[in-house]
This record gives sequence, C-alpha cells and structure tokens, in this order.
Amino acid sequence: MPDKGRAVETGRRSLPRGQDTSPLGMDTLGVRQVTIGLYVGRFQPLHLGHIQAIKYVLGKVDEVIVVVGSAQHSHTHENPFTAGERITMLRRALREARIDPARYSIIPLPDAEFHKVWVAHLLSQTPEFQVAFTNEPLTSRLLKEAKVPVEKIPFFNRGKFNSTEVRRRMTKGDNWARLTPKSVAVYLNSIDAVNRIKEISSTDKPRLARSNH
Repeated sequence: MPDKGRAVETGRRSLPRGQDTSPLGMDTLGVRQVTIGLYVGRFQPLHLGHIQAIKYVLGKVDEVIVVVGSAQHSHTHENPFTAGERITMLRRALREARIDPARYSIIPLPDAEFHKVWVAHLLSQTPEFQVAFTNEPLTSRLLKEAKVPVEKIPFFNRGKFNSTEVRRRMTKGDNWARLTPKSVAVYLNSIDAVNRIKEISSTDKPRLARSNH
C-alpha cells in the first residue's frame, strides 16, 4: 500500500497523511481533519489476528475502511464464506471488541479482472482515504504503483492466527474456535461452517485424469 506523505490521487479531496493545512491540524475553515485508513482482507474466516490488525490501524488513524475482498467468491475451499457472512463476522467481532461503529465502515469488493486495474476499481468503490495498510506483497505493489501511501501491519502470531490454519483445523476436527473471537465462533457454528468446509474440501481436490480404457 502507501508511500508515507503522499496523498491518494483519486480526484477526490484528500490530504497527505501526516500533513495538515495548519500547525493545529485544521483545514482552512478551522475544522480538524479526520485521517482515514484502508484495510483489505478476505476474512475467510475472520480470526483474532484480524481484530488486532484493525485495532492497530485505529491506533494510527481516526477511522478505517474495512474492505472485504474477493466478495464474489464463496463455497470454495479457499473462499468458503459469502460476502454477507464475512460482513456479519466483522460486525459481531468489532462489537465484541467494543470498537466504536463510528470509527469504521465495511465495504465488499469483488475482484477486478486484471491486476493493473484493481486499484482504480478499489478507489471507485470506496470513500476517500489517506493511507492503506497491508502486508500482502501484490496488494502493496499495486497500491504503490498508483501512488497510494502504504504502511505495513505488525504480524500477530502469524503462524497461529491465519485463515488457512482456521480452515485446516475445521477440516481436521481440531480446535479452531480458539483462533476466532467468541462471537464469530458462535456465528460460524450457527451456519454449520465446519460441515460446509469439510464437504467443500472433499469435492475441491484435483480430479485424476480419466483413463481412456
């Protein structure tokens, strides 16, 4: 994502991150400028590391736009949950974490057909922001090439808190719920998420080439 100190060039009014129009951080009308960050994830499913990342972002900016990426995908091994289900997870987890709803917005975003146009697609679907937060190399590169400032997020026990590990535990029958907020675990159980992932995994394996005999 972003180069510090560069404004997001969207054609919309925005300020460079960390730079105000007056020494007091006010605009020309004397109104304090609000800094807005962007955080993109697939949340397949949401886990405790995601919540820690959002808390980190909110320690850097006033508000965060949480983008639910690959919104068109569901019911596959890597993307088992719908955009609506992922938004529900986010709302429940952020409420559980007692994060003020006025400080975040959640926006679903389908993938663009080509990487090169993804940033333009993103900017057309989101409000203005000053900085993006990501550790994903491709996302970071695309945003930087579009002159969007990018900052990295500290990893929070990455080997444990990642969606792939949650899905793996669900498939194997291991304790996955300890990796997610309690409200998310309750919700996932209510939609029979474990059986969904097990059934999808059993049909997502590559098919062996059929013999001609």
